[in-house]
Amino acid sequence: MARRQEKEKKQKPIRYFDYSLLFLIIFLLCFGLVMLYSTSSYYGSTRFGDTAYYLKRQLFATSLGIIAMIIVSRIPYRFWMRVSGLAYLMAFGLCTAVIFIGTEAKGQARWIYIGPLSFQPSEFAKLAVIIFLATIIYKTSKQVGDFKTLVKVMAIVLPVVGVVAYNNLSTAIIILGIAVCMLFVASPKYSHFLIVGGVVLAVGVIFIALASYRAERIQIWLHPEEYEKGYQTLQGLYAIGSGGLFGKGLGESMQKLGFIPEAQNDMIFSVICEELGLFGAICLILLYLLIIWRFMVIANNAADLYGALLVVGIMAHISIQVVLNIAVVTNTIPNTGISLPFVSYGGTSILFLLSEMGLALSVSRGIKFEVT
Repeated sequence: MARRQEKEKKQKPIRYFDYSLLFLIIFLLCFGLVMLYSTSSYYGSTRFGDTAYYLKRQLFATSLGIIAMIIVSRIPYRFWMRVSGLAYLMAFGLCTAVIFIGTEAKGQARWIYIGPLSFQPSEFAKLAVIIFLATIIYKTSKQVGDFKTLVKVMAIVLPVVGVVAYNNLSTAIIILGIAVCMLFVASPKYSHFLIVGGVVLAVGVIFIALASYRAERIQIWLHPEEYEKGYQTLQGLYAIGSGGLFGKGLGESMQKLGFIPEAQNDMIFSVICEELGLFGAICLILLYLLIIWRFMVIANNAADLYGALLVVGIMAHISIQVVLNIAVVTNTIPNTGISLPFVSYGGTSILFLLSEMGLALSVSRGIKFEVT
């Protein structure tokens, strides 16, 4: 009897927590804040008289995000299944509201102002869609291989994609990409996605053709030197090229001195390349790959399908956004407003990104393994 009790004690399951992912997130946050200050100090000084203007605002948002990450990581992730429908409806309502009452900036109304604070509903929509889709796919997991089910699930997501695309096509593409990735992982029949891909491509072409400024972006992408709007792209490429192998040194970028408009936003990767060189850019990409690898580990070992789907959605979000941002900066695809996760300036973005990290950490808490 004593031996049996001792054996059961040794085989008692132990709760797991992914400290590796937490360390990588903290390291990337610190790196992002350093690069944000380096990139934005000149613009903050000339426009607001404070070199740390953008750093202070990002620090405030990051602090809120860390608090949100800690809170979410301690909430059992299956709780979100209960509120997934409400989250989706809130996201749809907020993204619709921004069309009518949103504050316009840079030609697009994407923000809702609440007193001195601004809020970008499309960032919340990414998280809401991940939670909602994970719930829908989990509840229809036995039918997800059926093409009709696939179409129905995609049709549920399209209303949010449509209202987001009205003012923010790049974010709509990311949300659609998240949905496709989650369905692709859950579905046993990959051939269906060839049809879905063809339909999405056709809709994308029509959507671009409906707005002249979107078609113009294609021309600017192909021949940036011939268009005034290609100035930002060209300056970003000059920054990347001048960085060389090891860069000019932290804080030594020339292109951030007004040549790249608001370099702290979508074009921050070009300044990273200029100051830290190809070596620094590769190190940053490897850091993102390590984070994605930790997501894969958590998803593969999640306690149930719902937890795995949540982490797959988060992984898809980060992966798509990193790839698209770097592709835009290097002029591999047409220029569009996509931030670099955890590095680019943006309070709403960092808040919900860290909330997603908390969700992934919550799933990791559910992992159990036997110790013998």
